[in-house]
Amino acid sequence: MKTLVLGLGNPLVADDSVGLRVAAELKSRLADRPDVEVGEDYWGGLRLMERMIGFDRVIVVDAICTGSPPGTIHRLTPEGIPTQKSNSAHDLSLPMALALGRQAEAALPRDEHIRLIGVEAEDVLSFSEECTPAVAAAIPRAVEVVLEELKNLDSQEGLEIGD
Repeated sequence: MKTLVLGLGNPLVADDSVGLRVAAELKSRLADRPDVEVGEDYWGGLRLMERMIGFDRVIVVDAICTGSPPGTIHRLTPEGIPTQKSNSAHDLSLPMALALGRQAEAALPRDEHIRLIGVEAEDVLSFSEECTPAVAAAIPRAVEVVLEELKNLDSQEGLEIGD
């Protein structure tokens, strides 16, 4: 099973960089897993869907703004992503992008093999190369949550193979 762990964000916008920082930590932790590719990207929607093509499983890490305390870790599935409000045809939600990709018969992972780890952001507007203290403090826990999700996906796959 090919797995993609992808950190998303903008390295110049305070807490928006948290996904990139988690991915950077995971690169060394997962270096001995040839079945796992750890990457960084800056796009959502259609471009994120395109990045998932050819992988069996995907874990995406990104900043999220739900009103929870900064640094809260959210575990989501594509169906559980908070509704995106946009009037731009270029800014599709991940569920919509996945649906379009599947209509085009792209080789995408099934929804049950896609995990989204959201780190509650405090500041996604200020230009800064540093996360706010609460979000920076959450990075080690987010790394552990990704490793837990990877282990859960590994064990699910083992159950599917043994059934």
